[in-house]
Amino acid sequence: MLSPDVRFEGFTATDWIRVLSLFRPRRTGIDEAERPRGGVVAVRAGGKLRKLVHTDAGRLRIDDAQRAATLSVEELAASHHASWAAVIEAGALEAIVERFGARVRRGDDLIAQTLLLLQLAREELLVGTIDLWPARLHGVPIPSPGVVRGTLESLAGVGKTMVIGLFEGGELWTSVALRRDARGISLILGPDEVREDMGLLAGDWRRDYRHLSRAIEERAGELSLGCFAEAETIRKLEVDPSPGAWARAVAVRDVILAPVPAALAIPLGIDAGRAALSALRAIAERIDPMGIVGPAMRAVLERAGTDSEMAAMLPFHPLELLRKLISRER
Repeated sequence: MLSPDVRFEGFTATDWIRVLSLFRPRRTGIDEAERPRGGVVAVRAGGKLRKLVHTDAGRLRIDDAQRAATLSVEELAASHHASWAAVIEAGALEAIVERFGARVRRGDDLIAQTLLLLQLAREELLVGTIDLWPARLHGVPIPSPGVVRGTLESLAGVGKTMVIGLFEGGELWTSVALRRDARGISLILGPDEVREDMGLLAGDWRRDYRHLSRAIEERAGELSLGCFAEAETIRKLEVDPSPGAWARAVAVRDVILAPVPAALAIPLGIDAGRAALSALRAIAERIDPMGIVGPAMRAVLERAGTDSEMAAMLPFHPLELLRKLISRER
């Protein structure tokens, strides 16, 4: 996925913290000061608890460990006010590493190795040697390396760049641009390199995103996918469980996708198909004010966005996967 000589440029500490904050697990409707924090890891052997560690507090006392010996993984998290918990049988991690060494092959890239490691960990979950709570990804299949590579290829071909730009208060809040070459992602570009190149902003992100797109293309090359919105909009959409939430946001221009790869309707299913329809409809209105070709284009793209066979090419919905990872729903 990453090329051997990947460059990481254009991030201040604030910019990078803002990027990471977008993927911080959270739950709506809860006081931030009261929410559970950190995680608890328990190691058991022969039915007895051998070790208990909290990611924030460190190793817990022996008497705490003894009381936790009979708790379920969910009760373990609740008793330590943790947001997640894991109970691991002694030897489970060693078994994963040994099987990984036996099955990995010379020439396997980072994608293949990561997916193999995830598959081995899931096998331990199924046999009960590892127990996790909450099980946010329960039932989500692990895609094949070919599916992951194909998805990346559809989003950004060789020499193309993907970008997400977020605005707040009329200013560029943060952005991340990924340029791909034949060996993988070769450049990760942050907003500090492009703010001056954007020029004078209008204070309306729906206009200013064009200046960001131009500045990114001058630095990193032609865009294959651009996603632009206000930061708060993305935060809400990430944990919104309602069907079609992203599609509605695109339709009312709370999120702007420009450009949109033609193949986006396939890996992202219905939401992306409708997003592409919205973007192309706007283009059609500019080049075809009489509405001659618009109805035909609409019919074709709506078919692409709702065709169940096309949506089923990926064994999971990427936006739903993102929501499950970030949301703290139980």
